[in-house]
Amino acid sequence: MQKKHIFSLESFVFLAIVLIFLWGFIAVMGSANFFKTLMATAHDLLLNTVFFIMAVAVLTGAFAGLLYEFGIVHWIHLLLDKLMRPLYGLPGIAAMGIISTYFSDNPAIIALAKDKAFISHFEKWQEPLLCNLGTSFGMGMIVSTFFIAQGGKTGMNLLPAVVVGNIATIIGSIVSVRLFSFWTKRRLGSVHKDVDKSVPHLRDVREGNAFERLLEAMLDGGKTGVDIGLGIIPGVLVISTLVMMLTFGPKNPAVGYQGLPYEGIALFDKLGKLLYWPIKALFGFDSPQLIAFPITCLGSTGAALALVPKFLEHGLLKPSDVAVFTAVGMTWSGYLSTHVGMMDALGYRYLTSKAIVSHTIGGIVAGFSANILYRFFI
Repeated sequence: MQKKHIFSLESFVFLAIVLIFLWGFIAVMGSANFFKTLMATAHDLLLNTVFFIMAVAVLTGAFAGLLYEFGIVHWIHLLLDKLMRPLYGLPGIAAMGIISTYFSDNPAIIALAKDKAFISHFEKWQEPLLCNLGTSFGMGMIVSTFFIAQGGKTGMNLLPAVVVGNIATIIGSIVSVRLFSFWTKRRLGSVHKDVDKSVPHLRDVREGNAFERLLEAMLDGGKTGVDIGLGIIPGVLVISTLVMMLTFGPKNPAVGYQGLPYEGIALFDKLGKLLYWPIKALFGFDSPQLIAFPITCLGSTGAALALVPKFLEHGLLKPSDVAVFTAVGMTWSGYLSTHVGMMDALGYRYLTSKAIVSHTIGGIVAGFSANILYRFFI
């Protein structure tokens, strides 16, 4: 611990920044609505987001435990090792993180990272990379099926656009992980540990018959998910609450602010309008309103998906836009809300800023790649 004078300059600077920040909200929302929304948003995030993430982590942990116990993970390691290393610089077993987050959400990979057998295959500098790898594919199945279903409703075939979006996501994830690895190698490259690089023909299993092993593996994996759910509460509540209140405006603009959850000053939306032309050059959007989708993805991809029916209703959305939305929706998938908690759970909180910068660039590359790939090949 360092010692600093009680009346140091940083104390006054910090106080000034906090007052300006609060004034930015209170001047728009009113003090009563601001504090009511602040508490209501945090409460709703705890009940409907944190516990949902905990449920996902418990189920994923249980599933991962079964895959380990019955040898499926060893198959994946053997099959994908030659592919994962040249693309991501990670062992083949890291593909399990992609699979788990694609079918659930970003924090699902933390359940794997907490498994000693899984993490034993990674060098020290590779461990933080799991955060960006998993986040790149969060909610992948949900996003993909949502857009395919929207195409069915409107009579458009959006399957090619969704496929392109998934391919672009892989490109963005490689950029995100590789950029982040530049920082992790500098900080952790000199920290060595015993890494399991062997490909054993025999594996350890629990005592007992197949049914007993199934129950034990499932329950032990689920317990890890509970610990993860509790560990991410501070990061999710603090960061997500601020992101949500910077993303959305009043629920009913005609009525104004009512102190409801997720109301805010819509700063991201205002910034998006200022950045329309650069974003058009990157993503190919013809309508400035479409900027709301990637901006909202920073806080919540689920909330961003809720914008899509309105875009379709007003004829603003083209198939190329769907390809970009799929790539950005998967790659970013609310990462500003989860990255802090995930990095904290991994034990590398001090690398969070580097992870966020790398992943921001990865998401932009994913959206740009989707735009280019769709226009040239579809």
